[in-house]
Amino acid sequence: MAGEAGRRLPELDEATLDFAARVFAAARAGDAEMLGALLGLGLPANIRTAKGDSLLMLAAYHGHAGLCAVLLDHGADLELANDRGQTPLAAAAFRGDAATVRLLLGRGAAVDAAGPDGRTALMLAAMFDRAEIVEILAAHGADTARRDAGGLTAYEAAVAMGAAATPALLMRLRS
Repeated sequence: MAGEAGRRLPELDEATLDFAARVFAAARAGDAEMLGALLGLGLPANIRTAKGDSLLMLAAYHGHAGLCAVLLDHGADLELANDRGQTPLAAAAFRGDAATVRLLLGRGAAVDAAGPDGRTALMLAAMFDRAEIVEILAAHGADTARRDAGGLTAYEAAVAMGAAATPALLMRLRS
């Protein structure tokens, strides 16, 4: 197996692969006690799945604000994007988890970070009609006029997706 810069990586045994699977499952389940103990023993906070999802990304996507706090306390990178360029804030915004969005913003997440598609957390929240998240992001300075790689603003993306509440909310926020 080749790694960074062509470096040969060791083959992983079944026990190591099983351990990794349990760690990532714990992140998805929000098991802050288990992961906190492992992080205290030296588990790197920024380990990632084969798709580039960090423990923080998994916790944020699954709405586990408490685990997100534990991971951040152990050095997890707020801006570590997965292989599709999505950040933990974007994942929490997509899922509509207000507690996790507030936590990540409170810890310094970049409100207007965007992946290769140019979509910000605000755009994702607007597209999927997450009005509370749109309000939170706007209150933290999200740029409502920013355009994605296709040229759409959050408002235009929300309209294109048929969102019920967020287009009107974005119009009010822009005025």
